Amino acid sequence: MRPFQFLPKLSLIALTAILMVGCAETKFVLHTAKRLGETTKSQGAYKVGKPYQIQGQWYYPGEDMSYDRTGIASWYGPNFHGKPTANGEVFDQWEVSAAHKTLPLPSIVRVTNLDNGRSLVIRINDRGPFKPGRIIDLSRRAAQLLGSENAGTAQVRVQILAKESRQAKLNAMSGNRQLAYSDAPIKAQNVASKPVTSQPLPAPTLAKTSSNLYVEPAPLEPPPQPARVMQTKITGAQVGDVSQGAVLPMRMFVQAGAFSNPYNAEQVKARLDSLGTDLGNVRITPFSMGGKALFRVRVGPIGDVAQADATLAQVIEAGYAGARTVVEKKVTN
Repeated sequence: MRPFQFLPKLSLIALTAILMVGCAETKFVLHTAKRLGETTKSQGAYKVGKPYQIQGQWYYPGEDMSYDRTGIASWYGPNFHGKPTANGEVFDQWEVSAAHKTLPLPSIVRVTNLDNGRSLVIRINDRGPFKPGRIIDLSRRAAQLLGSENAGTAQVRVQILAKESRQAKLNAMSGNRQLAYSDAPIKAQNVASKPVTSQPLPAPTLAKTSSNLYVEPAPLEPPPQPARVMQTKITGAQVGDVSQGAVLPMRMFVQAGAFSNPYNAEQVKARLDSLGTDLGNVRITPFSMGGKALFRVRVGPIGDVAQADATLAQVIEAGYAGARTVVEKKVTN
C-alpha cells in the first residue's frame, strides 16, 4: 500500500469542511446583519387611504395638519411584532411608532401623557386602535418612554407636527428613510440625555391635583435586542425626542356628539337621560370653533378609564356610534 494513497480523499474531506465552515459563517453574518443592521427592512409607502368601516363605525383618513385631540392611548407589541403595518413597513415593537385611525402614514405627532406630563415625538405608521374609546395605539417602546406600559392606558393629547409630517411624506414618497439606534443619545428638554435602553427617565414632579390620574412610570428595561428609533430627515422635532412638562389636573368625559343646532343637542341629551342614572351626569356645553357656535353633549366627568369604557359602550349602544372619550383640563376656581 502506497503511503500517499488516501491524500486525494483527505483533501476532498478538508475542502468540504472548509466550505461548510464558510457557509456557517456566511449564515451567521447574514443573520447578524438582519438583526443589527436592518438593511433589508421594508421601506413602506406614503398612504392616506379611503374611508373604511370597522364594527359599524366609519373612519375618514385625511391630511389634517391642524389635528389636536385628547383621549385614551393604549399600546401594542408582541402579538404584532414582525408583521406588516398598514403602509407596508414591518412593525417593530422596539421602535418609537404608533397606530392612528385617520392620520396619513407616515405622520409625525407629539403625544403628551397627561397623567405624568411627559411628551414624546412619535412616527405614525399603522392603522388602529379599533377598541372604542382609544385615540392612539403606541408601540411598546413609545409606551415605555411615556411611562404608560405598566398601566396599559394613559390619558393623552395628540398633536400633529405639520412641518415634520410634510417632510415625512416627502421622505416616504422618495424612498428616503433613516434608522438610528437607541444607544445614541435622544434629544430631550429637562431630561438627562442618556441612552434610553440603559437609563430610566426621572419621575416627574407632581403638581397639585384633586384627581388620582398619575401613573408612576416604570423603569425602562432594555429590550432583548438593540432598540431602534425611527427618524425622518427633518430639521425640526426628531422622532424619539422626550420632554417633561407640568402635571395638570384633568377630567374625562364621554362625548356623544357636537351640534350646531341646540335643539339637536337637547334631543340627544333627552335620549341619554332616559337611559337612567347609571349612565351619569349628561350635560350640554357650548363652545366656539372657527367663529361658529357648537353644542357638545357629554357624560361626566368620569373617574377612570374602566368607567369611561363602560359609559362609552352605553352611549354607542344607544345609537351614537361616533361617540368618543375626551380629556380636558379641569377648571379650578
